[in-house]
Amino acid sequence: MNYLIIDRFGLFAGWLVTMAIVVVVTVVILRLLAEVANLNYFGWTYVTLRRMTDPMIVPVRGALRGFRVDPKYAPLVTILITILLGWLALRLTDAVLSTLIGVMSAVQQGAVARIIGHLLYGLLAIYALLIFTRIIFSWVMLTYSNRVMRFLFSATEPFLAPLRRVIPPIGMFDISAFVAFIIIWLFQAAIQGTLLRS
Repeated sequence: MNYLIIDRFGLFAGWLVTMAIVVVVTVVILRLLAEVANLNYFGWTYVTLRRMTDPMIVPVRGALRGFRVDPKYAPLVTILITILLGWLALRLTDAVLSTLIGVMSAVQQGAVARIIGHLLYGLLAIYALLIFTRIIFSWVMLTYSNRVMRFLFSATEPFLAPLRRVIPPIGMFDISAFVAFIIIWLFQAAIQGTLLRS
């Protein structure tokens, strides 16, 4: 019964994220069509579309200027970032729910090692997603005044900072996050081969 509830919650979360992606993409496309159709800039339709999309497009436009890319591509990049963030939300939901199912299954079997293994494996998967999300948000140039970016920084910096001190950047590229992913993957493989071994 509990597994059915978790499965239903996973399906609902997936539907919710997919619908949010569809809504954002649709509104951005409508704005692009309004621009192509040369709608009245001060008309109700165009003003409404701008109000709905500016909170997403304006930061992306600023980030593109920082990368010396033409800001006219901001709506397209906004669509891609929306899909990527939706995918991250789905991956995070999957990681949490599969960890929960694994722990519940191990509790029913009375397997203490498997309980610990599922918890550690799930936490590492979530941590890897936090690092990946921080990388994506830093590309969009969200500042640390943003609450989400502050959380991502405080959660991931204790692991990334020592790696950054040990591993020098290659040119202008900081590869500490890449090394962090490899370390997390190795720990997950070790957990799967020991604590989660059937």
